[in-house]
Amino acid sequence: MNEKPLQLEKVSRSFGSLEVLRELSLTISRGEFVAVVGPSGCGKTTLLNLLSGYDQPSSGSIHRDGEVRMVYQQDGLFPWMTVAENIALGLRELKAEADRTRQTNELLRLIRLESFERHYPHQLSGGMRQRVELARALAGDSDILLLDEPFSALDYLTRLRLRQELARLLDERPRTVALVTHDIEEAAQLADRVIVLSERPARIQYELSIAVPRPRDLTHPEVVRAIHRILTELGIEQDHENAAGSRRFAASE
Repeated sequence: MNEKPLQLEKVSRSFGSLEVLRELSLTISRGEFVAVVGPSGCGKTTLLNLLSGYDQPSSGSIHRDGEVRMVYQQDGLFPWMTVAENIALGLRELKAEADRTRQTNELLRLIRLESFERHYPHQLSGGMRQRVELARALAGDSDILLLDEPFSALDYLTRLRLRQELARLLDERPRTVALVTHDIEEAAQLADRVIVLSERPARIQYELSIAVPRPRDLTHPEVVRAIHRILTELGIEQDHENAAGSRRFAASE
């Protein structure tokens, strides 16, 4: 089994005269959770589409080893199907109906929606629908989970709860994960490594590893430091250490 299931080597992507990604190289190890952040419009979703195979690079190479499932900002649940039926779509490779039923029930327990199995998507809250979407993506033997702003349409408290849910679900059913997000807190709280992209044409500007087990509290010192570091790299906050050094230098003159 390949221990590096996602690899990009000098990948560039242009749409006509618009250059979005330029010679971007990235390796994601098996079981690793990588979050990608960057300025709006820099090409984060383009990168995710390349990782999924939905799009192809203009140049460079991509290696993908394993089955990929995606979760989008707006859930992709089928409105005419029940919660259980939507989840069972992720188990369609199982031939025996008894196996599909057993695993569907297990996933319903995992997302704590056992009593909603016969409900339809319009009868659920936004957070509940995203939990069903995550369950469907984690169903079966998929290896790679790609998340495109999965919680951004939800209110803040629901996003906080779903981050904890996602960390718990991945503990139960580990996957290699790539998350695209505008939410810096989300990246720092969930990811093992955060990739900061530059302005378009995007390159990797900074990589930050966070060696703290999940789930993490937002007030954990490493999470707070990670948030500050990411914001500094994005030019939103000043680097306090460098600023303090400059003040000390100025005071000594």
